[in-house]
Amino acid sequence: MIREIDAKGLACPKPVILTKKELDRIEDGSVRTVVDNITARENLSKLAGSMGLEYSVEVLGENLFAVTIVKSGEVEEEKVKEDIIQRPDGGSVLVIQSNQMGKGDEELGSLLMKSFIYTVNETKPHPKAILFYNSGVKLTVEGSPVLEDLQDLLEAGVEIISCGTCLDFYNLKDSLAVGDISNMYTIYEKMQSGTNTITIG
Repeated sequence: MIREIDAKGLACPKPVILTKKELDRIEDGSVRTVVDNITARENLSKLAGSMGLEYSVEVLGENLFAVTIVKSGEVEEEKVKEDIIQRPDGGSVLVIQSNQMGKGDEELGSLLMKSFIYTVNETKPHPKAILFYNSGVKLTVEGSPVLEDLQDLLEAGVEIISCGTCLDFYNLKDSLAVGDISNMYTIYEKMQSGTNTITIG
């Protein structure tokens, strides 16, 4: 059985996430994803490689590709066992210190951060907590472009914590829209408690 995904026009990382979700739903079969740019094609190829799955790429036209990934239950079972050994299960803590990702163009940085939060929401295991400080707290207030994803994460059991001092500095405490307000002691405590702490910003 081949499952078809039309991912034309979708920005990174949506083609990969849609394909991964479909692969997770099946034990045996194929997922064929159509994309309209080389980056998406390469990312899907890398997804297949990371999962230990066979794949093929079909050129449908100019900048139009179909990537077919074949999944067998036996290969996937081996991969799951490997992941359990190598990866902590949901014990990570994300620290987001800016409302933009990386240094450089502000518009690009905001776009990358939105894409990153979306990816965190769509990928499991989720972190156990996401901590926001400095301008990162702007992502947890009214008008933030990532509120929907953060609310989904909160409902899934992820702690969403914003620095109260930072909210006060930006005059945003009354605008908090998701998660809790806390202090630097709690933020540090959460950092220490994680099996893996990742800082983004």
